[in-house]
Amino acid sequence: MAMKTVALLHPGEMGSAIGACLGGLGLRVVWASAGRSAATRSRANAAGLEDLGVLERALGVADIVLSVCPPHGALALAREVAGHGFSGVYIDANAISPATVRTIGRVVEAAEATFVDGGIIGPPPIPGVSSRIYLSGGRARDVAAVFAGSNLEAIPLEGAAGAASALKACYAAWSKGATALLAAIRALATHEGVEAALLEEWKRSQPELPKRSEVVTAQARKAWRWIGEMEEIAASFEAAGLPGGRRKTASGVRRKSSKQREEQAHSTTRFKFGTAALKRDAAKRLRSLKRD
Repeated sequence: MAMKTVALLHPGEMGSAIGACLGGLGLRVVWASAGRSAATRSRANAAGLEDLGVLERALGVADIVLSVCPPHGALALAREVAGHGFSGVYIDANAISPATVRTIGRVVEAAEATFVDGGIIGPPPIPGVSSRIYLSGGRARDVAAVFAGSNLEAIPLEGAAGAASALKACYAAWSKGATALLAAIRALATHEGVEAALLEEWKRSQPELPKRSEVVTAQARKAWRWIGEMEEIAASFEAAGLPGGRRKTASGVRRKSSKQREEQAHSTTRFKFGTAALKRDAAKRLRSLKRD
């Protein structure tokens, strides 16, 4: 089956960049703007995506559905697509656990679609920047061929659906997990009044760490997406019999008391670092002094 039309769900920063890549290859890339934000519409228009308004119309012309959304929405989106009876190739390219991927696979295959698992590594593939999408499942090689010649290098894996997401989970467990740990260390150092000394020691013994610990500041506007991804990574570890880093209650669900949530909210505003954060705090203090 020739694959010439892709329904992209939903074009955020990553999705719109991938859509532009595919459009540049001559594929028809469609999307559904119903219920989407003005920012999403703007990105889709800039990427040259064709708006068909509602999901049903987009699915009706598509050979491929490419799901690129926040991790917590991946399963619901697959169910919505399956509910419309889509029977083409469904690619889930979200940062989710192998177990979640297999559940999604069963959902879309029950609607007679072909399922391919995808894991994206790297930034949005804009001109001059290349990233990778690893693919696994029955038609992984066929789908990889669709991306040939674009800024998004498609790499098929030999494993079944779940392998691509497992690779993504392993990669992100280090890249995002290490960043989160460094941010927490910086917060502790600030709390104890030794941040300057820590940064000086890092510069001497591990010079890459000061800059790396600033990543959380630069990525703050989209770090909310990491919550769902880190939960999926934890689930991946736990499914393999490894510690996932989550403390559970007797019911098996991790919960925080209202006091813990208040303390966390307080610490979030208290522990700030990075050039941009320091500038914002300085400006805020200056405004406060002027009012006084």
